[in-house]
Amino acid sequence: MKRIIYILFLSFLICFSSSLTLVSCKSSHLSAKKSPILLDITKEIDSNTFVNIRNYSNDFVYDMKYATADNFLKEKVYPCDECFLRVKTVKALLEANKSFLTKGFRIKLYDCYRPKSIQKKMWKIVPDANFVANPKKGSIHNRGGAVDISLVDSLGVEVNMGTKFDFFGEEASHNYQNLSQEILDNRKFLKEIMLQHNFKSFDSEWWHYNLNGSNKDKVSNQKWNCAD
Repeated sequence: MKRIIYILFLSFLICFSSSLTLVSCKSSHLSAKKSPILLDITKEIDSNTFVNIRNYSNDFVYDMKYATADNFLKEKVYPCDECFLRVKTVKALLEANKSFLTKGFRIKLYDCYRPKSIQKKMWKIVPDANFVANPKKGSIHNRGGAVDISLVDSLGVEVNMGTKFDFFGEEASHNYQNLSQEILDNRKFLKEIMLQHNFKSFDSEWWHYNLNGSNKDKVSNQKWNCAD
């Protein structure tokens, strides 16, 4: 009897915790419903829970490319432009953005968590591991630990990084040096701050950053419902 009571109590705690992060315990779907006030990410108990970053800060700029056809796939594959990430990823990203804000910049988000079903859809459109991670293995985006980002200045103007997001030529690499000093400095600035906040860069894509250790997390297929 005590065991049954314990299980019921534990279930209640999980549901209660989920409600604080606007995740339904009755559904595998994530909710895009916005909190009327900003929530405190430090109050989140489970660092692996998926949350909507919009509920924790108003200091990011959003240009979620896969919620539009303005991407290398030339097709919209997300139902709406939400940015979900694991709590631990959001915590690190919030701290990184605070550092950028003190210097007159802020993070612009292109892509965040990506359900495995979306990865399969992308693979079906472009079945080439040079451009899309094979869903059999999954990417860090599928694990909620990757972000594709750039920076904007205090006027909202995007910083010149030399190429567009999802440009797959050699010019997009951190190791490519045949660029203006301004572009090299901008990429270095982005990289240095992100590395200081527990992220690591991806050599061939200046925009891609993974939370350290996130490759050990499980691939997830939690989809999200769009807000009305």
